[in-house]
Amino acid sequence: MQSEVASSETVAETPVTETKPAAASSGMTLAELQKNHNSFRGPLAQGVIMHKNIPTEWDGAAGTNVVWKAEVPKHGFNSPVIWGDKLFVSGADNASREVYCYNRNDGKLLWTGVADNISGSPATPPRVTEDTGLSAPTLTTDGNAVFAIFGTGDLIAFDMNGKRLWARNLGVPDNHYGHSSSLISWNGKLLVQYDTNRGGKVMALDNKSGETVWETQRNSKISWASPVLAEVDGKYQLVLTADPIVAGYDVETGEELWSVECMMGEVGPSVGYADGIVVAANEYARMVAIDIRTQEVLWEDDFYLPEAASILAHDGLVFVATSYGVFVCYDLKEGELLWEDDFGSPVYSSPVFADGKVYLMDNDGVMRIYEFSRELKKVGENELGEMSGPTPAFADGRIYIRGEKDLFCIGK
Repeated sequence: MQSEVASSETVAETPVTETKPAAASSGMTLAELQKNHNSFRGPLAQGVIMHKNIPTEWDGAAGTNVVWKAEVPKHGFNSPVIWGDKLFVSGADNASREVYCYNRNDGKLLWTGVADNISGSPATPPRVTEDTGLSAPTLTTDGNAVFAIFGTGDLIAFDMNGKRLWARNLGVPDNHYGHSSSLISWNGKLLVQYDTNRGGKVMALDNKSGETVWETQRNSKISWASPVLAEVDGKYQLVLTADPIVAGYDVETGEELWSVECMMGEVGPSVGYADGIVVAANEYARMVAIDIRTQEVLWEDDFYLPEAASILAHDGLVFVATSYGVFVCYDLKEGELLWEDDFGSPVYSSPVFADGKVYLMDNDGVMRIYEFSRELKKVGENELGEMSGPTPAFADGRIYIRGEKDLFCIGK
């Protein structure tokens, strides 16, 4: 079911600074997106990064290979997103919800945008758990604007200089942990997964106005996972996972293209996608590999399952991080377990492929680096000096990590 209901609030303010806008989203190529890190887990939200010369050694406490370190005013579990020289994160508490823009070269805080005076926003924020909070979803940017959503249901857009463009409330999410599904900007549209205890839906909003382009109700229950873009025969689908379905949607119309009933429980990990295969999993349920063209379940497993960390699929391999500190690699097509590394530390951050390696941050702030290989080959372990749950961002030979209190830029 789709509808054309739209409601948004436009607010004009004076820009903080001047900057040259990026090309329109509708004309943005994948190669241009890959120069940046514009959403959760990077372009297409798949956890596959094209940047090279990524560092493999650092010490956050000692300052070794730390280019800069900057405090974030308010807490949040969202990951950094990057466009050009600007880096964005959000933070929130019961008093206010905020978006922060940093210069990614030196860590200077350029501006702060406050999500206030939004029609429909609750006077008192909903109750959330400490390990989710009110600013768990990662922001997204198209190079012209940055978009943020909070656990109150407030969705807001700022231009790259901090001018507030529009804001709207999607309805306070009925979510017993807190809303955590991240945003994706694609082809001029802001894609929103909004699965709550009252039911699920996926929406596309116009980047410039915030008005609803399409809205599709989903045969799903509550979810904490985030959407992933998947290219199929030259066209892109939006792939979502929740209890009980994994499903693909047309990004232009919102039409549900396919669904497979295979999940259960409180689904947090986003899917992995590579080589025409979607891999979905959830702790206390199972992991399944689905042929995106035929919807055939190619294989399934129920031993090593993630609770929060999203799945990384790339070039014939699948990587899964459990919440109890086991990192495993499977063959994508056959489901064969190739190797496992049991380090015993909890993990919420998602694994990322970059520069021929796989990077995985644990909750204690230790980044483990592995060769992208069918055999277990460790490259190194590096300590941040802070607890860390968000997934790192990568750009131009640097790693951007959000710790419990600070942002770190790691570089050679």
